[in-house]
Amino acid sequence: MKSGKAKGIIALLLTVVLWGSSFPAIKVVVSVIDEVTYTWARSVFALLGIFPYIIYYYRRNKPEKEEIIGGLVTGITFSLGLWLQGWGTRFTTASNSAFITGLNVVFVHVYEAIVGKEYTLKAFFSLLISIFGLYLLTRPKGGLGVGELLVLVGAIFWAAQIILISKFSRSNPIIFTFYETIPALIFLPLSLTMFPFSLEKIMCILPVLVYLGLVCGDIAFISQVYGQKWIKPYEVALIFLLEPVFASIFSTIALGERLGLLEILGASLIIVGMTLAVIKINSTRGMKYCL
Repeated sequence: MKSGKAKGIIALLLTVVLWGSSFPAIKVVVSVIDEVTYTWARSVFALLGIFPYIIYYYRRNKPEKEEIIGGLVTGITFSLGLWLQGWGTRFTTASNSAFITGLNVVFVHVYEAIVGKEYTLKAFFSLLISIFGLYLLTRPKGGLGVGELLVLVGAIFWAAQIILISKFSRSNPIIFTFYETIPALIFLPLSLTMFPFSLEKIMCILPVLVYLGLVCGDIAFISQVYGQKWIKPYEVALIFLLEPVFASIFSTIALGERLGLLEILGASLIIVGMTLAVIKINSTRGMKYCL
C-alpha cells in the first residue's frame, strides 16, 4: 500500500464515519428549527471552531488566492447541498435521505467517464455493485416525493463538491474548509426575513448543532480535503458510499431503526464495491493486489 493513498483512504473513512453520524442528528435538528436556520447556524459553529487557527495562520503566512477562491466556490456547492439535504430530510426518513444523498456517486462517475482520462471498466462495475448495495441497505420507501427530490438535487451539489475539492486539494485543509464554510452564511438574512427566529429553539438543540458544526463540519471536511490529495474523484465517491452504512448504524442507535439481513448484505456489497475501486490488480504475477 502506497503511503499517500493509505493516508487518503484513512482520512476519507474518518469523514464518512462522521457524516454518517450526522443523519440522525440532522433529523433531530430540522424537527425543531427550519432548514434555512439549520444551515447557517451549523456553519456559524463550524467557523467559530476554525477562526482561532485562521488568526494564528495569517499572522505568519500570506493568503493564497487558490485557497480562498477554491474554498468559496466549493462552499457554494456545499451550502446548497447542505440546505437541500436538510430541507428534504424534513419530509422523508433518515434512511431515504442517506440513500439519495449517496447517489452523488453516480454523478461523479458520469463526470469522470466523460471528462476524466483514467476512468475504467472496473470503476463502472464497482459503481453498479455499490449502488445495488446502497439500495438493499436503505430500501427507500414511498416513491419520489418532495423530500426525495430536494435531497436528490442536493446530491448533485455534493457531487460537484467532491470534484472541486479534488481540483483544489493541494490547499491547506483547514484554511480551505474555513472559506468553504463561509457561503452558507448567505442563508442568515433569508432566515431572519422568512422564518421567525427563536433563540429558545436554538438553545434546545445547541449541543447537536455544535456537534454538527465542529465534528461533522470542521473535522470531517478537513479530513476530506486532506484525503482527496491522493484519491481519484470516482474512488472518493465510492468510499463516500460508506456514509449511509454508518448512517444506518447511527440511526439504529439514535432513532431505533433496525438493520435486517438485506441491509447487512447491502452494506457488505458497498464495502466490496469500494474495495474493488481502490485496489489495483498487478497482472505481472498473477492475482496479486496492491494499492
